[in-house]
Amino acid sequence: MADAPPITLPKPLVLVGLMGAGKSAVGRRLAARLNVPFIDADSEIEAAAGCSIEEIFARHGEPAFRDGERRVVARILETEPVHVLATGGGAFIDPDTRALIRERSISLWLRAELDVLFERVSRRSHRPLLKTADPRAKLAELMAQRYPIYAEGDIIVDSSAGPIGVMVDRVIAALATYLSKETGD
Repeated sequence: MADAPPITLPKPLVLVGLMGAGKSAVGRRLAARLNVPFIDADSEIEAAAGCSIEEIFARHGEPAFRDGERRVVARILETEPVHVLATGGGAFIDPDTRALIRERSISLWLRAELDVLFERVSRRSHRPLLKTADPRAKLAELMAQRYPIYAEGDIIVDSSAGPIGVMVDRVIAALATYLSKETGD
């Protein structure tokens, strides 16, 4: 893919999907390849709140976190130039956030199978929604609830185990196809 013509993003690219899909890891490398800034919504939320997402959940609950997430994503999409934005797994589920993403950006769902997601999220224990007796079952439940909504994204790319560079190549190819259809090239 290195010899493919460069892609110019006409507006921000927002990565959506469940935790462990690779939004931040792919997003960082993708932004570097596209020569645009990378923004991680979760990091921005933590900076705005002055504490970790896990602490926000513990102190204020999920509804307060989602409210802050909605405000941060809106601020980024309204004020930042063209960029790659990695959102948290629940951001696109919120109807207002989803509408704003549709209006102001290109959305790309990194879709992954349960085994891939679970293997990735099992490496760390900072995921508040997975602090249950059966985190795999919770992840499967989230997939059932959220995948139909993520499917409303502009582009869908399957995230699989393997080198991250391969994932970035897949995303760039899917993005190029999407942009050529949008512009009629």
